[in-house]
Order: sequence, then structure tokens, then C-alpha cells
Amino acid sequence: MIAALDHLVVGGSPTVYETLLGRRAVDGRLRTDNVGVRFEPEASGLRSMVFATQDLDKAATLLERRAVASTKTDEGRALLGHGVAIGLCAQGEEAPSPLAVEAPAAISSLDHIVVRTPNPERAVAFYAGRLGLDLRLDRSNPKWGARLLFFRCGDLVVEIAHDLKKGVSDEPDHLWGLSWRVPDITAAHARLKAAGLDVTEPRDGRRPGSQVCTVKDGTGGVPTILIGGIGRWQGAG
Repeated sequence: MIAALDHLVVGGSPTVYETLLGRRAVDGRLRTDNVGVRFEPEASGLRSMVFATQDLDKAATLLERRAVASTKTDEGRALLGHGVAIGLCAQGEEAPSPLAVEAPAAISSLDHIVVRTPNPERAVAFYAGRLGLDLRLDRSNPKWGARLLFFRCGDLVVEIAHDLKKGVSDEPDHLWGLSWRVPDITAAHARLKAAGLDVTEPRDGRRPGSQVCTVKDGTGGVPTILIGGIGRWQGAG
């Protein structure tokens, strides 16, 4: 049913994300190599994620058969995933936005989007069982204080994170943060610092050979990290 993550909706204006991504907006929209970004004025944070499907009618029928309520929109279908706003649209071939900086310093693509959940088993049932995403990793790590679920979607990941200390509850899930890939994290870090953003120094990431840095402002209220030293998502299988 789901072919890819088509785009994200974030609060704010394209200007902020033009600086972050190092790309120029076209008709108020931005797109990296694998995902687009659209904007909701007078809001902040991650608002929704919209998946692409090859056949909207078949997707709507399958959602109904799987007891997932959805409504028709101008773009496709809309539904709620235990508090998370989710959309479906027809798969297209929108080109990446033009680069405004040298390619090594620009954001190339999305690595993962993070959803926080108080109920990981419910999340597995919904994202794998209802939406049909491919669960590639289920790992609890006391060091991180979290249980992490990685659902592969194209060449990126929908990461579901559960805080082990808080226990399990029926409270809603919520969209939380983004991890963007950059070809050269040193160049990207220098570019954002020169633009006046508060960015931490690059540090070793969890994946061997990777480095990450945290972007503390200029993200429209979305917790954001940059990750370098990897290409496409490197997951199991």
C-alpha cells in the first residue's frame, strides 16, 4: 500500500528551511532527494507525515478492510495514527529543490523521522499490521532508556521511540523529530554556523563511521540532527 514517505508538513515558513536544507523553495515547497517539506503558517513543530501510494483507491479500500478510518482530502486520504496526523497521496516524481549552496554542505535526504509512543506494541500493530510498513529492528537499550522500533519506508526509516522509564499507557503518540543526511558534516556544520544557527560540534554517532550534530534553532520547532558518514539507510537486510 505505501511506497514511500512523500512529504512532511512542518510549522513556519519556507525561508527557515531554505537555510537549514541549503536549497531554494519552489512555489513555497522544498524537496530533498527523498522527501518533500511543506509548511503550515502560524504553527510550529512537525504537523503531519504524508505517505505516497501507487493507487489511492486500493489504499482506501485496504485501510477500510483493516479497520482504519480515513477521510477523503484534496490530496488523497487523511487518517490518525493514535494521535499522529497521517496522509496518503498519489506517488509522483517531483524533482529535488535547487541547491543554494555547494552540494557537500547541503542536506541531501532524510534519514529518519521520529515518532514518540507510550505504547510500543500498539505502534507495531498500527504501523506494521495496519499500514504495512516493514519492521526491521526492535531493540531496547537501557543505556538510551528507550525501546526503538525501525520501520523501513523506501530508503528512510520511521523510528518509533518509547521511553522505558515512563512505562506503557494509552496516551497518544506524537510526531517528534527529524534526522537529515549530509554528504559532508564538517561543511554543513560550518555553513549553518555561518548563517547564525546554534549547532553543536560534530560527534561520533551510534552507527559505525557516522558523525552527528544537533541543530538547536532554525528548524521550525522540530528537534533536528544532521548525520554524516553514511549514504542510504543501512539497516538489516
